[in-house]
Amino acid sequence: MIQIAIMGFGTVGTGVAKVVAENARQIERKLGEPLQVKAILIRHFKDGPYRQLMTDDFKKIEEDGDIRVVVETIGGVEAAYAYTKRALAAGKHVVTANKQLVAEHGFELLSLARKKKVNYLFEASVGGGIPILHPLTQCMAANRIDEVYGILNGTSNYILTRMVRTGAFFSDALREAQAKGYAEADPTADVEGLDAGRKICILADLAFGRQVRPEDVPMEGIAKLSLRDVKIAQRAGYRIKLLGRAVRLPGGGRTAYVAPHFIPEENPMAGVEDVFNAIMVRGNATGDVMFYGRGAGELPTASACVADVMEALQSSPRREEIGWDEDSSGFEDPQDLETRYYFRIEGSLTDAAMAFGQVEVLSEDGETAFLTDPITGHDAVRQSHSLNVLACMRVLD
Repeated sequence: MIQIAIMGFGTVGTGVAKVVAENARQIERKLGEPLQVKAILIRHFKDGPYRQLMTDDFKKIEEDGDIRVVVETIGGVEAAYAYTKRALAAGKHVVTANKQLVAEHGFELLSLARKKKVNYLFEASVGGGIPILHPLTQCMAANRIDEVYGILNGTSNYILTRMVRTGAFFSDALREAQAKGYAEADPTADVEGLDAGRKICILADLAFGRQVRPEDVPMEGIAKLSLRDVKIAQRAGYRIKLLGRAVRLPGGGRTAYVAPHFIPEENPMAGVEDVFNAIMVRGNATGDVMFYGRGAGELPTASACVADVMEALQSSPRREEIGWDEDSSGFEDPQDLETRYYFRIEGSLTDAAMAFGQVEVLSEDGETAFLTDPITGHDAVRQSHSLNVLACMRVLD
Protein backbone atom coordinates (compact mmCIF):
# COMPACT_ATOMS: atom_id res chain seq x y z
CA MET A 1 0.00 0.00 0.00
CA ILE A 2 1.41 3.37 -1.07
CA GLN A 3 0.29 6.21 1.16
CA ILE A 4 0.08 9.93 0.32
CA ALA A 5 -1.07 13.12 2.03
CA ILE A 6 -3.02 16.09 0.70
CA MET A 7 -2.39 19.63 1.97
CA GLY A 8 -5.49 21.77 1.56
CA PHE A 9 -8.91 20.38 0.76
CA GLY A 10 -10.62 22.87 -1.51
CA THR A 11 -11.65 22.20 -5.09
CA VAL A 12 -8.39 20.61 -6.27
CA GLY A 13 -7.61 18.75 -3.03
CA THR A 14 -11.08 17.22 -3.01
CA GLY A 15 -10.62 16.28 -6.66
CA VAL A 16 -7.34 14.49 -5.88
CA ALA A 17 -9.07 12.35 -3.24
CA LYS A 18 -11.87 11.55 -5.69
CA VAL A 19 -9.51 10.57 -8.51
CA VAL A 20 -7.51 8.31 -6.17
CA ALA A 21 -10.71 6.59 -5.00
CA GLU A 22 -12.61 6.39 -8.30
CA ASN A 23 -9.64 5.31 -10.46
CA ALA A 24 -8.14 3.01 -7.83
CA ARG A 25 -8.05 -0.04 -10.11
CA GLN A 26 -6.25 1.69 -13.00
CA ILE A 27 -3.79 3.35 -10.61
CA GLU A 28 -3.02 0.07 -8.84
CA ARG A 29 -2.48 -1.68 -12.16
CA LYS A 30 0.15 0.90 -13.17
CA LEU A 31 1.85 1.22 -9.79
CA GLY A 32 1.74 -2.44 -8.88
CA GLU A 33 0.08 -1.75 -5.51
CA PRO A 34 -2.83 0.31 -4.17
CA LEU A 35 -2.59 4.08 -3.64
CA GLN A 36 -4.25 5.48 -0.54
CA VAL A 37 -4.77 8.94 0.97
CA LYS A 38 -3.61 8.64 4.57
CA ALA A 39 -3.84 12.22 5.80
CA ILE A 40 -5.38 15.55 4.80
CA LEU A 41 -3.98 18.78 6.24
CA ILE A 42 -6.78 21.26 6.78
CA ARG A 43 -7.32 24.40 8.82
CA HIS A 44 -11.02 23.88 9.53
CA PHE A 45 -12.39 20.35 9.85
CA LYS A 46 -15.33 19.35 7.66
CA ASP A 47 -17.85 16.56 7.98
CA GLY A 48 -17.93 13.98 5.22
CA PRO A 49 -16.30 10.75 4.08
CA TYR A 50 -12.76 12.07 4.64
CA ARG A 51 -13.32 13.47 8.14
CA GLN A 52 -11.24 10.75 9.83
CA LEU A 53 -8.21 11.56 7.67
CA MET A 54 -8.11 15.27 8.52
CA THR A 55 -5.47 16.88 10.71
CA ASP A 56 -4.36 20.42 11.45
CA ASP A 57 -0.89 19.29 12.58
CA PHE A 58 1.62 19.17 9.72
CA LYS A 59 4.12 17.29 11.90
CA LYS A 60 1.93 14.19 11.64
CA ILE A 61 2.55 14.21 7.89
CA GLU A 62 6.15 15.38 8.08
CA GLU A 63 7.21 12.66 10.55
CA ASP A 64 5.17 9.79 9.08
CA GLY A 65 7.63 7.55 7.25
CA ASP A 66 4.82 5.73 5.45
CA ILE A 67 3.71 8.88 3.59
CA ARG A 68 5.83 9.00 0.45
CA VAL A 69 4.17 11.81 -1.53
CA VAL A 70 2.57 15.07 -0.42
CA VAL A 71 0.11 16.82 -2.76
CA GLU A 72 0.07 20.58 -2.10
CA THR A 73 -3.25 22.21 -3.01
CA ILE A 74 -3.27 25.01 -0.42
CA GLY A 75 -2.74 27.83 -2.91
CA GLY A 76 -1.04 31.13 -2.20
CA VAL A 77 2.57 31.23 -1.13
CA GLU A 78 3.28 31.65 2.57
CA ALA A 79 1.97 28.41 4.11
CA ALA A 80 2.41 26.40 0.90
CA TYR A 81 6.07 27.43 0.67
CA ALA A 82 6.84 26.58 4.30
CA TYR A 83 5.13 23.18 4.22
CA THR A 84 6.59 22.26 0.83
CA LYS A 85 10.12 22.96 2.05
CA ARG A 86 9.56 20.86 5.16
CA ALA A 87 8.07 17.97 3.19
CA LEU A 88 10.98 17.93 0.71
CA ALA A 89 13.50 18.22 3.55
CA ALA A 90 11.84 15.18 5.17
CA GLY A 91 12.55 13.19 2.00
CA LYS A 92 9.03 13.17 0.58
CA HIS A 93 8.08 13.81 -3.03
CA VAL A 94 5.88 16.89 -3.46
CA VAL A 95 3.33 17.49 -6.21
CA THR A 96 1.58 20.83 -6.65
CA ALA A 97 -0.91 22.77 -8.75
CA ASN A 98 0.26 26.07 -7.23
CA LYS A 99 1.43 28.26 -10.11
CA GLN A 100 2.29 31.24 -7.90
CA LEU A 101 4.55 29.12 -5.69
CA VAL A 102 6.33 27.54 -8.66
CA ALA A 103 6.74 30.86 -10.49
CA GLU A 104 8.21 32.58 -7.42
CA HIS A 105 10.12 29.78 -5.68
CA GLY A 106 10.37 26.95 -8.20
CA PHE A 107 14.16 27.09 -8.62
CA GLU A 108 14.78 26.91 -4.87
CA LEU A 109 12.31 24.05 -4.33
CA LEU A 110 13.66 22.06 -7.28
CA SER A 111 17.17 22.51 -5.90
CA LEU A 112 16.06 21.22 -2.48
CA ALA A 113 14.32 18.26 -4.09
CA ARG A 114 17.50 17.45 -6.03
CA LYS A 115 19.55 17.62 -2.83
CA LYS A 116 17.16 15.30 -1.02
CA LYS A 117 16.89 12.94 -4.03
CA VAL A 118 13.13 13.35 -4.34
CA ASN A 119 10.80 14.87 -6.93
CA TYR A 120 9.07 18.24 -7.02
CA LEU A 121 6.51 18.04 -9.84
CA PHE A 122 3.98 20.64 -10.99
CA GLU A 123 2.28 19.58 -14.24
CA ALA A 124 -1.06 20.84 -12.91
CA SER A 125 0.28 24.36 -12.30
CA VAL A 126 -0.08 25.29 -16.00
CA GLY A 127 -3.11 24.33 -18.03
CA GLY A 128 -4.87 22.28 -15.34
CA GLY A 129 -5.60 18.94 -16.98
CA ILE A 130 -3.73 19.77 -20.19
CA PRO A 131 -0.42 17.86 -20.35
CA ILE A 132 2.05 20.57 -21.37
CA LEU A 133 5.12 20.62 -19.10
CA HIS A 134 6.08 16.99 -19.72
CA PRO A 135 5.76 17.29 -23.53
CA LEU A 136 7.64 20.60 -23.43
CA THR A 137 10.58 19.20 -21.46
CA GLN A 138 10.62 15.60 -22.68
CA CYS A 139 8.77 15.01 -25.96
CA MET A 140 10.16 18.21 -27.52
CA ALA A 141 13.58 17.93 -25.89
CA ALA A 142 15.33 17.71 -29.28
CA ASN A 143 13.96 21.13 -30.27
CA ARG A 144 15.12 24.64 -29.61
CA ILE A 145 11.94 26.25 -28.28
CA ASP A 146 11.55 29.63 -29.95
CA GLU A 147 8.15 30.67 -28.64
CA VAL A 148 5.37 29.60 -26.29
CA TYR A 149 2.06 31.43 -26.18
CA GLY A 150 -1.48 30.65 -25.24
CA ILE A 151 -4.81 31.20 -23.58
CA LEU A 152 -3.81 30.37 -20.02
CA ASN A 153 -6.79 31.58 -18.01
CA GLY A 154 -10.21 30.00 -18.45
CA THR A 155 -12.11 32.70 -16.56
CA SER A 156 -10.93 35.50 -18.87
CA ASN A 157 -11.60 33.35 -21.90
CA TYR A 158 -15.14 32.62 -20.72
CA ILE A 159 -15.80 36.35 -20.25
CA LEU A 160 -14.48 37.16 -23.74
CA THR A 161 -16.59 34.35 -25.22
CA ARG A 162 -19.75 35.75 -23.64
CA MET A 163 -18.93 39.25 -24.89
CA VAL A 164 -18.65 37.86 -28.45
CA ARG A 165 -21.63 35.48 -28.36
CA THR A 166 -24.18 37.57 -26.49
CA GLY A 167 -22.85 41.13 -26.71
CA ALA A 168 -22.54 41.27 -22.93
CA PHE A 169 -20.52 44.06 -21.37
CA PHE A 170 -17.42 43.00 -19.42
CA SER A 171 -19.07 43.64 -16.04
CA ASP A 172 -22.11 41.51 -16.93
CA ALA A 173 -19.99 38.66 -18.32
CA LEU A 174 -17.87 38.73 -15.15
CA ARG A 175 -20.96 38.45 -12.93
CA GLU A 176 -22.12 35.49 -15.01
CA ALA A 177 -18.70 33.82 -14.61
CA GLN A 178 -18.89 34.33 -10.84
CA ALA A 179 -22.42 32.91 -10.72
CA LYS A 180 -21.23 29.77 -12.52
CA GLY A 181 -18.24 29.38 -10.19
CA TYR A 182 -15.67 30.14 -12.91
CA ALA A 183 -14.52 33.36 -11.21
CA GLU A 184 -13.78 34.04 -7.55
CA ALA A 185 -15.52 36.76 -5.55
CA ASP A 186 -12.25 38.66 -6.00
CA PRO A 187 -11.43 38.02 -9.68
CA THR A 188 -8.30 40.20 -9.78
CA ALA A 189 -5.79 37.44 -10.51
CA ASP A 190 -7.87 36.25 -13.47
CA VAL A 191 -9.03 39.46 -15.12
CA GLU A 192 -5.85 41.49 -14.50
CA GLY A 193 -3.58 38.87 -16.08
CA LEU A 194 -1.76 37.77 -12.91
CA ASP A 195 -2.78 34.11 -13.15
CA ALA A 196 -1.75 33.90 -16.81
CA GLY A 197 1.46 35.77 -15.94
CA ARG A 198 2.55 33.19 -13.37
CA LYS A 199 1.89 30.40 -15.84
CA ILE A 200 3.84 32.03 -18.67
CA CYS A 201 6.77 32.47 -16.28
CA ILE A 202 6.82 28.71 -15.62
CA LEU A 203 6.56 27.92 -19.33
CA ALA A 204 9.36 30.37 -20.12
CA ASP A 205 11.56 28.94 -17.34
CA LEU A 206 11.26 25.45 -18.81
CA ALA A 207 11.32 26.46 -22.49
CA PHE A 208 14.41 28.64 -22.26
CA GLY A 209 16.17 27.07 -19.28
CA ARG A 210 16.64 30.28 -17.31
CA GLN A 211 14.70 32.03 -14.58
CA VAL A 212 11.98 34.46 -15.62
CA ARG A 213 10.93 36.45 -12.57
CA PRO A 214 7.23 37.39 -12.33
CA GLU A 215 8.12 40.95 -11.32
CA ASP A 216 9.91 41.41 -14.68
CA VAL A 217 6.91 40.33 -16.77
CA PRO A 218 4.36 43.02 -17.76
CA MET A 219 0.87 41.67 -17.06
CA GLU A 220 -2.19 43.34 -18.58
CA GLY A 221 -5.64 41.82 -18.26
CA ILE A 222 -9.06 42.37 -19.80
CA ALA A 223 -10.73 44.52 -17.14
CA LYS A 224 -10.49 47.64 -19.30
CA LEU A 225 -11.56 45.94 -22.52
CA SER A 226 -14.47 47.60 -24.34
CA LEU A 227 -17.31 45.69 -25.98
CA ARG A 228 -16.85 48.09 -28.89
CA ASP A 229 -13.39 46.67 -29.63
CA VAL A 230 -14.70 43.11 -29.34
CA LYS A 231 -17.34 43.89 -31.99
CA ILE A 232 -14.89 45.67 -34.30
CA ALA A 233 -12.55 42.69 -34.08
CA GLN A 234 -15.35 40.25 -34.89
CA ARG A 235 -16.54 42.21 -37.92
CA ALA A 236 -12.97 42.41 -39.25
CA GLY A 237 -12.35 38.65 -38.95
CA TYR A 238 -10.47 38.68 -35.65
CA ARG A 239 -11.07 37.54 -32.08
CA ILE A 240 -9.69 39.16 -28.95
CA LYS A 241 -7.95 36.73 -26.60
CA LEU A 242 -5.86 37.24 -23.48
CA LEU A 243 -2.49 35.65 -24.24
CA GLY A 244 0.58 34.88 -22.20
CA ARG A 245 3.57 34.96 -24.53
CA ALA A 246 7.25 34.00 -24.13
CA VAL A 247 9.62 34.59 -27.03
CA ARG A 248 13.26 33.74 -27.72
CA LEU A 249 14.88 36.80 -29.32
CA PRO A 250 17.33 36.75 -32.26
CA GLY A 251 20.31 37.88 -30.16
CA GLY A 252 19.82 35.07 -27.65
CA GLY A 253 17.76 37.02 -25.13
CA ARG A 254 14.20 36.24 -24.14
CA THR A 255 11.09 38.09 -23.13
CA ALA A 256 7.58 37.42 -21.85
CA TYR A 257 4.36 39.32 -21.18
CA VAL A 258 0.58 38.98 -20.82
CA ALA A 259 -1.86 41.15 -22.79
CA PRO A 260 -5.04 41.03 -24.91
CA HIS A 261 -4.37 40.39 -28.62
CA PHE A 262 -6.22 40.61 -31.90
CA ILE A 263 -6.02 37.07 -33.37
CA PRO A 264 -7.01 36.28 -36.99
CA GLU A 265 -9.98 33.92 -37.00
CA GLU A 266 -8.07 31.36 -39.10
CA ASN A 267 -5.58 30.90 -36.23
CA PRO A 268 -6.67 27.83 -34.20
CA MET A 269 -6.28 29.88 -31.01
CA ALA A 270 -9.14 32.16 -32.13
CA GLY A 271 -11.64 29.29 -31.89
CA VAL A 272 -10.81 28.38 -28.28
CA GLU A 273 -13.90 29.36 -26.28
CA ASP A 274 -15.50 29.27 -22.84
CA VAL A 275 -13.24 27.99 -20.04
CA PHE A 276 -10.95 26.06 -22.36
CA ASN A 277 -7.22 26.79 -22.55
CA ALA A 278 -4.80 26.32 -25.43
CA ILE A 279 -1.01 26.53 -25.57
CA MET A 280 1.09 26.78 -28.72
CA VAL A 281 4.73 25.68 -28.60
CA ARG A 282 6.99 26.59 -31.53
CA GLY A 283 10.02 24.34 -31.89
CA ASN A 284 12.68 24.84 -34.54
CA ALA A 285 12.20 21.21 -35.67
CA THR A 286 8.51 20.54 -35.03
CA GLY A 287 7.10 23.93 -35.96
CA ASP A 288 3.89 24.82 -34.11
CA VAL A 289 2.38 22.23 -31.74
CA MET A 290 -0.87 23.08 -29.96
CA PHE A 291 -2.18 21.67 -26.66
CA TYR A 292 -5.88 22.16 -25.92
CA GLY A 293 -8.28 21.23 -23.15
CA ARG A 294 -9.91 22.24 -19.89
CA GLY A 295 -7.45 24.46 -18.10
CA ALA A 296 -9.02 24.29 -14.66
CA GLY A 297 -11.67 22.55 -12.60
CA GLU A 298 -11.76 19.95 -9.90
CA LEU A 299 -11.16 16.74 -11.83
CA PRO A 300 -8.97 17.93 -14.75
CA THR A 301 -6.47 19.59 -12.39
CA ALA A 302 -6.67 16.71 -9.93
CA SER A 303 -5.98 14.28 -12.77
CA ALA A 304 -2.70 16.08 -13.52
CA CYS A 305 -1.77 16.03 -9.82
CA VAL A 306 -2.38 12.29 -9.47
CA ALA A 307 -0.43 11.62 -12.69
CA ASP A 308 2.51 13.49 -11.11
CA VAL A 309 2.10 11.40 -7.94
CA MET A 310 2.37 8.25 -10.04
CA GLU A 311 5.38 9.58 -11.96
CA ALA A 312 7.17 10.48 -8.73
CA LEU A 313 6.59 6.98 -7.37
CA GLN A 314 7.66 5.24 -10.57
CA SER A 315 10.87 7.27 -10.96
CA SER A 316 13.77 5.60 -9.21
CA PRO A 317 14.91 7.44 -7.25
CA ARG A 318 14.01 10.61 -9.18
CA ARG A 319 12.60 11.40 -12.61
CA GLU A 320 14.84 12.75 -15.32
CA GLU A 321 16.02 16.27 -14.46
CA ILE A 322 13.51 19.09 -14.83
CA GLY A 323 14.40 22.65 -13.98
CA TRP A 324 16.17 25.80 -15.05
CA ASP A 325 19.13 28.04 -14.27
CA GLU A 326 18.65 30.67 -11.56
CA ASP A 327 20.35 33.33 -13.72
CA SER A 328 17.66 35.78 -14.85
CA SER A 329 19.94 37.95 -17.02
CA GLY A 330 19.14 38.31 -20.69
CA PHE A 331 15.48 39.13 -20.10
CA GLU A 332 14.53 41.98 -22.43
CA ASP A 333 11.67 44.46 -22.62
CA PRO A 334 8.72 42.98 -24.59
CA GLN A 335 8.18 46.48 -25.97
CA ASP A 336 11.19 45.73 -28.21
CA LEU A 337 9.14 43.10 -30.08
CA GLU A 338 7.85 44.11 -33.51
CA THR A 339 4.23 43.38 -34.33
CA ARG A 340 1.20 45.02 -35.87
CA TYR A 341 -0.95 47.04 -33.48
CA TYR A 342 -4.68 47.73 -33.27
CA PHE A 343 -5.72 51.26 -32.36
CA ARG A 344 -9.06 52.93 -31.83
CA ILE A 345 -8.76 56.69 -31.70
CA GLU A 346 -11.04 59.67 -31.36
CA GLY A 347 -10.06 61.17 -34.68
CA SER A 348 -9.92 60.66 -38.43
CA LEU A 349 -8.06 58.42 -40.86
CA THR A 350 -5.87 61.43 -41.63
CA ASP A 351 -4.83 61.60 -37.98
CA ALA A 352 -4.01 57.89 -38.02
CA ALA A 353 -2.01 58.15 -41.25
CA MET A 354 -0.05 61.15 -40.00
CA ALA A 355 1.03 59.17 -36.94
CA PHE A 356 1.62 55.74 -38.45
CA GLY A 357 1.79 56.09 -42.21
CA GLN A 358 -0.10 53.40 -44.12
CA VAL A 359 -2.78 51.74 -41.97
CA GLU A 360 -5.59 49.21 -42.48
CA VAL A 361 -8.88 50.82 -41.55
CA LEU A 362 -11.39 48.62 -39.69
CA SER A 363 -14.00 51.20 -38.72
CA GLU A 364 -14.77 54.91 -39.28
CA ASP A 365 -17.73 56.49 -37.49
CA GLY A 366 -16.54 59.47 -35.51
CA GLU A 367 -13.88 57.19 -34.09
CA THR A 368 -11.31 55.43 -36.27
CA ALA A 369 -10.18 51.84 -35.68
CA PHE A 370 -7.17 50.61 -37.64
CA LEU A 371 -4.22 48.22 -37.79
CA THR A 372 -0.66 49.46 -38.23
CA ASP A 373 2.24 47.89 -40.08
CA PRO A 374 4.69 46.01 -37.78
CA ILE A 375 6.21 48.37 -35.20
CA THR A 376 7.79 48.03 -31.77
CA GLY A 377 5.83 48.80 -28.62
CA HIS A 378 8.07 51.82 -28.09
CA ASP A 379 7.09 53.15 -31.54
CA ALA A 380 3.42 52.49 -30.81
CA VAL A 381 3.61 54.62 -27.67
CA ARG A 382 5.73 57.35 -29.22
CA GLN A 383 3.67 57.75 -32.39
CA SER A 384 0.37 57.77 -30.52
CA HIS A 385 1.26 60.71 -28.28
CA SER A 386 -0.39 63.14 -30.70
CA LEU A 387 -3.60 61.06 -30.80
CA ASN A 388 -6.56 60.63 -28.45
CA VAL A 389 -6.17 56.85 -28.06
CA LEU A 390 -9.24 54.96 -26.83
CA ALA A 391 -7.85 51.43 -27.21
CA CYS A 392 -4.57 49.80 -28.18
CA MET A 393 -3.46 46.17 -28.35
CA ARG A 394 -1.09 43.88 -30.20
CA VAL A 395 -2.03 41.75 -33.22
CA LEU A 396 -0.89 38.12 -33.27
CA ASP A 397 0.04 37.32 -36.89
